[in-house]
Amino acid sequence: MTSFKLEVIDKIAALMTAAFGLIAALAWNAAISKLMEDWLGTGGDQTIGLLIYAIIITIIAVIAIIMIARTYNKMKAAEEGATK
Repeated sequence: MTSFKLEVIDKIAALMTAAFGLIAALAWNAAISKLMEDWLGTGGDQTIGLLIYAIIITIIAVIAIIMIARTYNKMKAAEEGATK
């Protein structure tokens, strides 16, 4: 049963990591799209805001991914220690 629990936690951690990666990718997509609009001369003054947003989202995503991975590794080590 503990193996199943660890497997479920592993999958949840992977899904959460993928979700944060997607959020960061979407933020960068919007920022880069706006930057290209400005570079081509069709954009407004939102480029800096979108770039700052993308950077902030990326930092949050990286921190969250690190925290998820550390938590998972601690739980995995505890499970493996309990089964020995």
